[in-house]
Amino acid sequence: MDSQYRAIRLGGMMPARAASAFDSLRLDAVPDQETLRRTYELPSETAVRKQMTELTEQTRQLIGCSSLVFVASMDAEGNCDVTPRGGPAGFVSVLDPWTVAIPDATGNKRLDTLQNVIATGRAGLLFVIPGRTTTLRMNGRACVSTRPELLSQLTAVGKPPASALVLGIDEVYPHCPKALLRSGAWKPEQWLPADAQPTSAEVMLAQLRMPELTIADIEQSEADSLKYRYE
Repeated sequence: MDSQYRAIRLGGMMPARAASAFDSLRLDAVPDQETLRRTYELPSETAVRKQMTELTEQTRQLIGCSSLVFVASMDAEGNCDVTPRGGPAGFVSVLDPWTVAIPDATGNKRLDTLQNVIATGRAGLLFVIPGRTTTLRMNGRACVSTRPELLSQLTAVGKPPASALVLGIDEVYPHCPKALLRSGAWKPEQWLPADAQPTSAEVMLAQLRMPELTIADIEQSEADSLKYRYE
């Protein structure tokens, strides 16, 4: 990532950062993988054995039921990023037992994930099915494709996308459901009331640090963005 773009991401400034809790905690952090492993028991045989390098009929079905996938990527300097991708169930296409393709629906045009993939050729995916605690993890080689014959097949989120993120599977396996069970993610009775959190417009206004903007300005911008989400 070049310095100009990094400055844009920081609001045009490169502020000096004060000492944080992280700076203190890293001083005696776990120094290596061997020390880390001694802190935990070994994984069970099934936890290791479940990892495969290709899709089964069952994992293909999970992908076909998923309407939300989180994409993890990293740039050449090691800066990490995780971003959601969504669409109707099955919006991620299985091209063969070793390859999936995610259409790049119109977003904020920052292109963080796609630029990272071009820089490193790697990505990780987590497929989520609303209402279900079963998730699917997938890691592997990645590329960005603009091949017309591929994009013409990827219309689940509207019109054909400008590009697609294609992942060649190195690892795929179902993930333990405990996180979703503990979080109560699919249990409305455990959700906090809407007024317990700031609205998206309030969050954005604070992030932008532009005194001339109002909540109404941000709300209108968000409404327009959703109205024209396929353009």
